[in-house]
Amino acid sequence: MTTTMQEEAPAPKVMRWSWNRHAKCVALARSQLRKYLRLWEAEELTDSAVLLLSELVTNSVRHARVSPGREIETVFEVTEERLRVEVSDASNKIPVIRHIDDDEEEGRGLALVASLATRWGTAARMVNGQYSVGKTVWFEMDRKADA
Repeated sequence: MTTTMQEEAPAPKVMRWSWNRHAKCVALARSQLRKYLRLWEAEELTDSAVLLLSELVTNSVRHARVSPGREIETVFEVTEERLRVEVSDASNKIPVIRHIDDDEEEGRGLALVASLATRWGTAARMVNGQYSVGKTVWFEMDRKADA
C-alpha cells in the first residue's frame, strides 16, 4: 500500500475582495488581512498594516459618497520584500493629508499612513487593466530582512 502526502496549496500571491460601502466592511477587511498575513507568514506586519487598512477603508466608507452598488475593493499582496495594500472606491476625490489641531477627533488617518508606511500614494482606479471610475489609495510596508 502506497501512502501519498497531499501538500497544502500555497496562498495566492494577490488577494482581492469587494465590499459594500458599509461600516461593517472595515472589520471584515481587517480580518481578511490578518488571515492573509498569517498564511504568508508575515505576521510582523499585522499590527501596523491592519491599522492603516482600517484608516483607508474607513475613509472610503465615510467619504466616497457614490451611487449604491458601487463597491470598495481591497487588494493585498505580500512578497518576500514587502506588503502592498490597495483600497479603491468610486470617488474621484483624491485624499490629502490635512493639518489637524490637537483638539480635533478626526482627520489623522492619512498622516498615520504617511508615518507608518514605507511608501504610499494614490492612483486612478483600474479594473481589469482598464481605467475605471474612482481612485485607489495604496501603501507599502517593507518586510524585515531577518523575518
